[in-house]
Amino acid sequence: MDTLKKRLLRQIRSRGPISLSDYMGACLLDPDHGYYCRPNPIGAEGSFTTAPEISQMFGELIGICIGQAWMDQGRPDRFTLAELGPGRGTLMADLLRATASIPGFNRCAHVHLVERSQRLQGIQAERLRDHDPIWCQHADDLPEQPLFLVANEFFDALPIRQFKRMQESWIETLIGANGNRLVYRDSGPIRCNALMAKEADTEPSDIVELRPLADRIICSLSQTIREFGGIALIADYGDLHLKGNTFQAVRDHRTANPLDDPGLADLTSHVDFSAIIRSAEGVAATPLITQGEFLGRMGIAQRANMLAASANAEQLHDHMAAYRRLTGSDQMGTLFKFVAFHPLGSTTPPGFP
Repeated sequence: MDTLKKRLLRQIRSRGPISLSDYMGACLLDPDHGYYCRPNPIGAEGSFTTAPEISQMFGELIGICIGQAWMDQGRPDRFTLAELGPGRGTLMADLLRATASIPGFNRCAHVHLVERSQRLQGIQAERLRDHDPIWCQHADDLPEQPLFLVANEFFDALPIRQFKRMQESWIETLIGANGNRLVYRDSGPIRCNALMAKEADTEPSDIVELRPLADRIICSLSQTIREFGGIALIADYGDLHLKGNTFQAVRDHRTANPLDDPGLADLTSHVDFSAIIRSAEGVAATPLITQGEFLGRMGIAQRANMLAASANAEQLHDHMAAYRRLTGSDQMGTLFKFVAFHPLGSTTPPGFP
């Protein structure tokens, strides 16, 4: 039986080592063996669980944030409500349930989902069947009209290129072959403009990771928001001015070797929010804040108390565990960060200082 590992080994033996970017792209999105083409990549049966799958409160509060931003920007009567990498459609479903109480919002919203996995599209179609979603292959395909967008744990899965600084140049981390094993290899010396810009805040032996596709997506989104209005709400794990090797794999909710069993684990790396913010041209950026702070400002404690009032003992235990997992400083509350982009001169979206 042919596997993705066998296919990659043949390619490397024939053409030479490949970049981390090409490796991640194949492992996650190969139509036959890619991780996101598996039956249940997300949730208890998959390798990881995202915040929307932990509690409905997460998507509801994001819905309130986006709904208030829509009202603050004059309630445009036709707009794109979009999500990048919507997973099983849970966040969007919870968002739309929360915004149903905002007069006119759901009626004016045209739901667009940027999703390349046909298997996940099928799950999303079932969950959002009452909202007639439209699927896009790329963020560039979103309509030219006001855009209110959320991306939760999307950018961390975009392919990276990883480089190590030497005295006079850089070397790139590549994937090669040693017998029947995939192994890391170093490229020859490299110099390019993107790396030269990193030299001011790095030293020899420092590792940096570039995510070119993220830069292009943010540039496209910011252009739409600049011209037509809206917001882009980005939530992911990472920080400002990141350095070091953050390439990682998760399989069955446990860390794994990224080079073992390609296509059977989720591959990600931490998001350098400095690069994300630099790519947003001509729009305002909120401060980068933790998930715990954002959810706290949006009233998650009050919402948690409301839901707890009607819960039985078992439900209450699970509900409070979910609340702590989303907001706790030792769990997702500080690891994950939020930033939003909005038109210059417009009201800062709720949830941000």
